[in-house]
Amino acid sequence: MPSTQPDPDAAARRTLTRHRAFATGLLLAMVGLILLARRLPPGPWTELLEASARAGLVGGLADWFAVTALFRHPLGLPIPHTAIIPAQKARLGAALGRFVANHVFTGREVARILGQLDMPAIIQRFLADPAASRPAAEALAGLMPRLLASIEDGRARRLAARLLPRLAGGPGAGRVVARALRGLVNGGRHQEVLAFLMVQLKAAILAKEDQLQAAIAERVREQGGRLIGWALGASIARRTLTTLHAELDKLTAGGSDLRDAFDEWVRREIDLLENDEARAAELGQAIRRLLAHQTMQAWMWDVWARLRRALEQDAERPNGHTIALIESALGNIGQVLTDDPAARARVQHATEAIAANLLPSGRAQLADFIAGVVGGWDSATLVDRLELRVGKDLQYIRINGTLVGFVAGGALFLLLRGVF
Repeated sequence: MPSTQPDPDAAARRTLTRHRAFATGLLLAMVGLILLARRLPPGPWTELLEASARAGLVGGLADWFAVTALFRHPLGLPIPHTAIIPAQKARLGAALGRFVANHVFTGREVARILGQLDMPAIIQRFLADPAASRPAAEALAGLMPRLLASIEDGRARRLAARLLPRLAGGPGAGRVVARALRGLVNGGRHQEVLAFLMVQLKAAILAKEDQLQAAIAERVREQGGRLIGWALGASIARRTLTTLHAELDKLTAGGSDLRDAFDEWVRREIDLLENDEARAAELGQAIRRLLAHQTMQAWMWDVWARLRRALEQDAERPNGHTIALIESALGNIGQVLTDDPAARARVQHATEAIAANLLPSGRAQLADFIAGVVGGWDSATLVDRLELRVGKDLQYIRINGTLVGFVAGGALFLLLRGVF
């Protein structure tokens, strides 16, 4: 089926045709002047016209041959050293690739262009545009199953099993735990944990209150005898449980001596973890032993497997939390680039550094790419594209050759006539 798309080179093709016709017409004009001179009466002016026209015809033919020999065989004759471009397209493509790579994409030029581009502003505009950031977030979410699968690789699993206990149970583990606990304590979270535990303990006591009363009464009978147990056992049990409930209520309400003592104990232990290297190392070793235990590792991998399935399923949903989270993160990065000049400078510096590191191999690949593209073109396509780009200027060579030959032929005729 013929293509219905408009020819993008139609204007250049018409221009080339027009200039080629003018150059050929000028050459035919020289032929016409020669024939005219042969029909005029003999004389100096006739001889001058004929000599000039002959020289113009020779100059025009020579330049026509030279221009045509670049692209094809003149008149279809396989004359040596003609059709230069089709015959040498591989070598020309390699030379063009080396020229572009070594003289256009230089380190100085790339750095200058990157400096003018303002890459942080380009990235910020991209991330600020929902029409661009949303597809980017979906693409990153689509990569998540592959990234998660890499963690499930057997070698990665074994490496994680060896490294995780060492990293989490290293010498600084105690200090890390201490800093985390201090943050919780400063926010009052440790009291919330204590209150939760007390509420759970109170609920457990209430659920077993009858059994506890019976156990306390039995203990009183064992220690004081049957008579005291019969008279005071039940009463002592009730008062003991009532006192215990009252203390638990104080702990859950806040402001009790036990809460203050618990707060003091927690802060003292945190100080020991931060300042006592032996205590910090002891905690690190305990963490290492815990994480290295097979049961703990099996539990962590089971949790990871559940988390992975949930992440993969969520990443597949267009309205899932994963895509929304990635899109929000991209938006936050764009906002940081807008508000923080230091971040913009770091991004610009990183871009220039990456370009500088990739430039040597990139230039080699660019040269090979250009050579491969030019060498892969068929001869007709190569000739057509090059001739459309430079053909008009080459026709001016033909025109100038004809005119210069005409003038030079007349000047040479006059010089020889004057000398001889």
